[in-house]
Amino acid sequence: MEIKQLRCFLAVAEALHFGRAAQKLGILPASLGREIRLLEEALGARIIERTTRHVLLTDEGRRLLDDARQIVSHVDAVQSRFQQVRQGQRTEVRIGAIDSAAAGLIPQLLHDLKLSDPEVSVRLLEEKTVKLLPRLQSGRLDLAFIRPPETVDPRIKLQRLFNETVVVAMAASHRLADREHIDIEELENEPLIVPDRRSRPHSHDLTIKLFTDAGMHVRIAQVADEKQTIVNLVAADIGLAIVPRWTSRLSVSGVRYLPLKTKTDGAMTQLPLSAAWVKGVRDPLRDRVVALLMRNLDAYARNA
Repeated sequence: MEIKQLRCFLAVAEALHFGRAAQKLGILPASLGREIRLLEEALGARIIERTTRHVLLTDEGRRLLDDARQIVSHVDAVQSRFQQVRQGQRTEVRIGAIDSAAAGLIPQLLHDLKLSDPEVSVRLLEEKTVKLLPRLQSGRLDLAFIRPPETVDPRIKLQRLFNETVVVAMAASHRLADREHIDIEELENEPLIVPDRRSRPHSHDLTIKLFTDAGMHVRIAQVADEKQTIVNLVAADIGLAIVPRWTSRLSVSGVRYLPLKTKTDGAMTQLPLSAAWVKGVRDPLRDRVVALLMRNLDAYARNA
């Protein structure tokens, strides 16, 4: 039995819904289901009954509930005490960031941090939001820059920062590549490369909504996960892609990035970026980084 499995059990027991519990934990429903199965195997008992309509605790699950809460609460308290002692001694801050923040915001922030606090070092992890949140919750990260999820664990503080502008990536040989900008209507019937919704829901949904709001059918040529892969597929003339503006910094020849214009609200061509950290954990070093971030936020936002 592992503490992670007990956290997953508590999330399901509180939500009585695997999808909402997975969102709260920042993991995929399939991963949540696997952790529950492993816990049941370790206990040798069925603790959750799951049908197409309902999720219910079994008698064994109800008996486990109070013990699981006490165990998780005790582990969190011990972890918090040790973190508070360690944070008074350390000079390294552990930051997680989605790829757009790692390429756009983080270099600016670390440049300013080096000037203001040269003794502070940063350990940087680049990952997707769905993988950063569990690391933040478990104490393996101090601060994360993420796309805000639909539901947030109440232990997490979420600070909205700014919106990142999107552009259209297309092969330099494309018939529209010599334009100064692209109207959304000009992309009708164009093959698109879109990110996988399970790992990049904001980017996926923004692309789909831009087309549906314009009354156009989305013609998906390829689903891909990583931004580098998407841009390489664009270079190979597989299709166009709607990507954050920072993507233009990727060194891929044969790709042009054009501003996108729509008739709807400009916010619809932007992707939200938030900072996240754990509430109730005293961390002077993290707080210094957050304070620096907020002081310079306007300057960072202008480059988004």
